[in-house]
Amino acid sequence: METILTRSIENQVIKSLAPNKVVILLGPRRVGKTVLIRQIIERLEEPYLLLNGEDVDVRKRIEHRSKQHYLNVLGSKRILIIDEAQKIPEVGRILKLMVDEIEGIRILATGSSAFDINKYTGEPLTGRKKTFNLFALSEAELGQVEDDIQRMANLKQRLVYGNYPELLQIPDEDEKREYLQDLVNAYLLKDILEFENIRNSDKILSLLRLIAFQIGSEISYNEIGRQLSMSKNTVERYLDLLSKVYVLHSVTAFSRNLRKEIAKGKKWYFYDNGLRNILIGNMNPIELRNDIGPLWENYIISERIKFQKYNRMLVYNYFWRTYDQQEIDWIEDRGGVLHAYELKWNPKKRAKEPVAWKKAYTDSTFEVINSDNYLNWLALLHE
Repeated sequence: METILTRSIENQVIKSLAPNKVVILLGPRRVGKTVLIRQIIERLEEPYLLLNGEDVDVRKRIEHRSKQHYLNVLGSKRILIIDEAQKIPEVGRILKLMVDEIEGIRILATGSSAFDINKYTGEPLTGRKKTFNLFALSEAELGQVEDDIQRMANLKQRLVYGNYPELLQIPDEDEKREYLQDLVNAYLLKDILEFENIRNSDKILSLLRLIAFQIGSEISYNEIGRQLSMSKNTVERYLDLLSKVYVLHSVTAFSRNLRKEIAKGKKWYFYDNGLRNILIGNMNPIELRNDIGPLWENYIISERIKFQKYNRMLVYNYFWRTYDQQEIDWIEDRGGVLHAYELKWNPKKRAKEPVAWKKAYTDSTFEVINSDNYLNWLALLHE
């Protein structure tokens, strides 16, 4: 039987569906945007119109921009839901015309790629839209179907296979591998190659594999360019595209200009561990791996980003390192207060606050996040 979880942002999205406003729901493919739409629809008390932007007939139906035409399309309905809205040319101007001219209309639009929908909704919808992100399942959401005993065993699985919702319905590990491989080939590469007219999928895959082996390490664009026979600018452009389709995200170095601090640096992480592992062809259980440190760091950081986004926290994230190798995995600047975190899988591994950090940032906090205490950091959600 299919397991349907309540997504953390469901209530927030419904509350944001206000007259003459557009709610935009962004996230990678296959994380459950369409399922969330169905769950929201079940709670609506008014008639709605649901359109799919990937449907050619739908695109033809709404490309004629006039108030009367859209009134005819909507009929008596004043809730419009467009799935995969980024597929519709000039979608931002279409939505702007609707919210400006049609009294009381409420619009929910989803997109699989940040850059494409923002390209057409950024300027035209300024002040009229609210954006939410949806990711693969979070630890807080998975808590709906897990007890304390199951959680650790399942966590070990998630470190390898990731958190895509459909994996919950697939018990067989070979099928899970096939699902992730298909996700890479059918969706991830298709999205990247379709936009920006990129032709060379081999280069994209090679770049992703290089990043996969450097989780938690600073990236040299020049070095990656040399290994892939690409310019530094092309490497940066490809990484930017990969961030816009929610495959990778970056973290920059923190510095207040202390002499020994590394001020310019960037680390790249995957939004999902399963994608990272399928790309390097290693789906072994964690007991047979020598990369548990990077696996944990990648997983816990992606989970923390979900927590921040779903709670709509105003926060700036960094890592910190000095030239004499003192370092901290994760820094959050929240309201001007610095919170430092060291990320360790093994609870028995101790980590001390670096002397240079403690001396320079006396008002900051320091905490170690491990497999014993991580839930306190990730699962205490509020509306």
